[in-house]
Amino acid sequence: MITDAGNLWELVELRAALTPQAPLMYDEGRVTTCAELRVRAEEAAAGLHALGVGEGTAVSWQLPTWTEAAVLVLALARLGAVQNPMLPSYREREVGFIARQTNCELLIVPTEFRGFDHLALAQSVADGIEGMQVLVADRELPTGDPASLPPVPVRRRHPADDPVRWIFYTSGTTADPKGAQHTDRTIMATAIGYCERVRATDADISLVAFPFTHIGGIIIGIYQSLLTGAGAVMMETWTPQLSTELIARHGVTFPNGAPAIHTLLLEEARAHPEAYQTVRAFPSGGAQKPPQLHEDLKAINDHCVGIVSGYGLTEMPILSQSGVDDPDESLRDAEGRPQAGVEIRIVDRDLDDVEPGGVGELIARGPQLMRGYVDASLNDAAFAPGGWLRTGDLARLDSFGAVVITGRLKDVIIRKGENISAKEIEDLLFGHPDIADVAVLGLPDPDLGERCCAVIVASEGSVPPTLPDVFEFLKATGLMVQKIPEQIELVDEIPRNPSGKVLKNELRERFGD
Repeated sequence: MITDAGNLWELVELRAALTPQAPLMYDEGRVTTCAELRVRAEEAAAGLHALGVGEGTAVSWQLPTWTEAAVLVLALARLGAVQNPMLPSYREREVGFIARQTNCELLIVPTEFRGFDHLALAQSVADGIEGMQVLVADRELPTGDPASLPPVPVRRRHPADDPVRWIFYTSGTTADPKGAQHTDRTIMATAIGYCERVRATDADISLVAFPFTHIGGIIIGIYQSLLTGAGAVMMETWTPQLSTELIARHGVTFPNGAPAIHTLLLEEARAHPEAYQTVRAFPSGGAQKPPQLHEDLKAINDHCVGIVSGYGLTEMPILSQSGVDDPDESLRDAEGRPQAGVEIRIVDRDLDDVEPGGVGELIARGPQLMRGYVDASLNDAAFAPGGWLRTGDLARLDSFGAVVITGRLKDVIIRKGENISAKEIEDLLFGHPDIADVAVLGLPDPDLGERCCAVIVASEGSVPPTLPDVFEFLKATGLMVQKIPEQIELVDEIPRNPSGKVLKNELRERFGD
């Protein structure tokens, strides 16, 4: 694995020199080698340079998971631009807000994707921002002569001196999204730690299930491939059926995704076990997994270790990562040990360390940490003294030293003055045979302060569970009666953001009356 690149373009050059003919990208029958990817990136960089893109140019882009998106990433890296990948699901409110905040000079979009007119949206946003240009890229990028390119970006001596090259926005639900500023090496540190823990090699092939504009898509689809020579299978639109087809066709070893994706892949693996024989682990992130899901996925073949979870935030991605050699109990219940160079603390509300084994807010710092938000006024609330990022997640460490997420500071249900962990109840309910998906939340209650509500998706073909069913099931697990939900709601689907996190604010608005 390459571990000494000073920026993303240097990593491209090192990989192309090391394994020029190795296939890196698989996309609808097209295969792109390391050498081809470098050539295409330089040609695209020349085309973009002719449009005025250069060192420090703010470029936002909203392409689907195509090889062309990977080429665009590397072309912008070759020019030293500041790139801002935006989720294809973002609409005018989010795109306009981000474009104005980043002083976007060029917005790159497809004409349309999944029935939505992205070009019309981009033009509408550009009409309100002086000097902003729009470029359409429908599986084709502008090209030019690489001889016209400026010198390659200068490698800084120390990572602390690296310029900001990436802006990733958190998915806003009740407030405007927040732009986290990253360098090439903050993202590279994340990817190196991930690859080391899962023991990724050039024999591995990953299924890129995250949207490519999500930070997880960039880590798996770009950095892992360049670091190790592993292949990446691109999916324009994710479906469980297509995933099964691609896993079987390409011999995928790592079907990456969030727990919601892996839940659907479990159904596929049970229906088509022969297609999943090459899988050696299910790398997971974006949301906490139900422990039962790990156990079920581990059983799909004789060599699969189950789920190997990573934990982090857009502000500090994959700060902890499970390894394929970790104890099974830790793989099932935890999100891995801190990566190399990462420091973590578990603290109380006064930011004092809790007792060993105790639960508190996880704060962290390390080489993956962002350089701060685009809106600098948000930084004071995000950091504790000493440069520690406040994650807002409640956690403890297991006996292996791995992070166990127990909930969110904002996701503790206070019922008659007693704190109830929503995640504790969710993990138990995922073990109910008639429950396919569940979210537990607190709803305002005039007598209790908050009442505990379980929003449930019933398993296909089952009899939907009733409130008495849920009560008896949870009581049989040994859960305190005071923690058992007073209310259940049956839905067809739990709303989630693109990272797989449950949008509990939507559920509170829907069921809180």
